[in-house]
Amino acid sequence: MTAQRPSIPRFHLAVPVDDLDAARTFYADLLGLEQGRSDDRWIDWNMFGHQFVTHLVDADDDPRGERAHNPVDGHDVPVPHFGVLLDPDTFTALAERLRAAEVRWVIEPYLRFEGLPGEQWTMFLLDPAGNALEFKAFADDAQVFAI
Repeated sequence: MTAQRPSIPRFHLAVPVDDLDAARTFYADLLGLEQGRSDDRWIDWNMFGHQFVTHLVDADDDPRGERAHNPVDGHDVPVPHFGVLLDPDTFTALAERLRAAEVRWVIEPYLRFEGLPGEQWTMFLLDPAGNALEFKAFADDAQVFAI
């Protein structure tokens, strides 16, 4: 029997890491993601229903270099970054889990664009390889693409 497809397409994203054990600890133990297939140079993760892959790269092969930033709502947002739009309850639970683990925040959880179109909860952190992650939640899902 095949699994039923979700109602919206899922993304697939692969990012470089320099230590698969550190990636496993971060994504499984800290974020609580389920591990999928793996090899000695990559690990598939279930990131809230999306296929996320950490690929082992040698430090001198890492193309990221110095990370750029853009000012957004008074914060210095790292570029590039990736993440997931969560429902408010899941966002709050993840934020509490990360606070309890005393993560080092890039941007601590806060309400961005308060009272404006696109109001959202957001938080940023880095994985052990320096990949920037953003998790966000909209109280009103209609605001995701608000102008």
